Amino acid sequence: MLSVIRAERLKWRRTFIPKLVWMAPVFTLLLCAVLMGGRFFQTGSYNWWYTMLLPGALTLVCSLALQKDAKLKYRGLLALPLPPGRLWAGKIIACASWLLAALLVFLIGVTAGGLLFSQTIPLPSSLAGSALIFITFLWQIPLCLFLAARFGLFAAVLLNMAGNAMGILTFNSGGFWDVIPYTITFRLMCPVLSILPNGLPVPADSPLRSTDMILIDVLVSLAWFGVLFLLTTLWFRKQEAI
Repeated sequence: MLSVIRAERLKWRRTFIPKLVWMAPVFTLLLCAVLMGGRFFQTGSYNWWYTMLLPGALTLVCSLALQKDAKLKYRGLLALPLPPGRLWAGKIIACASWLLAALLVFLIGVTAGGLLFSQTIPLPSSLAGSALIFITFLWQIPLCLFLAARFGLFAAVLLNMAGNAMGILTFNSGGFWDVIPYTITFRLMCPVLSILPNGLPVPADSPLRSTDMILIDVLVSLAWFGVLFLLTTLWFRKQEAI
């Protein structure tokens, strides 16, 4: 599997993917430093990061990671003496490594910015928030790879960003919406970072500050990742017969 992941990353050398790992978080931090700065720097940076810029960048990375193979209709990829499921898993893991690296760059930057401006989010909360963002964004990787393969780059970005917008609007609706994965990250950031998806602080007496649902939401998010991993892998195996 390591050789498959390394091969995937080698394909990225002449793409925009390696640059995005630092450009996306740095752009977010600079934007918030200019527009907000001061004591709103950290909260503003996190808000822009997980609601808009990270979902957009991740969708773009997944689309670019698939572009070369898609142009060849996966013939070069499927000609390799490896199970198609392992090749698809390699793409997912490679994109997950990009997500982790981008989150680490952002974490370092937002922590340094907090020391420079004003630290409004304690480091343990920032670490927990970044870890939860990583876990709850994993399911988007197989989904975005599939969307890019079926509909192309621009449609994949549009559809995934529309899903994130829906998550912002419905994250506190309860019931059916509690298991929709787009709502999970926004809901978890309320008790961990004390930030609402609109960037405002969570009121002190709000039930959204409760940590009771963190474990359940994490498990639901991982379940979605597992389901989408399985379904997209089965779909990719069918490409061998096309």
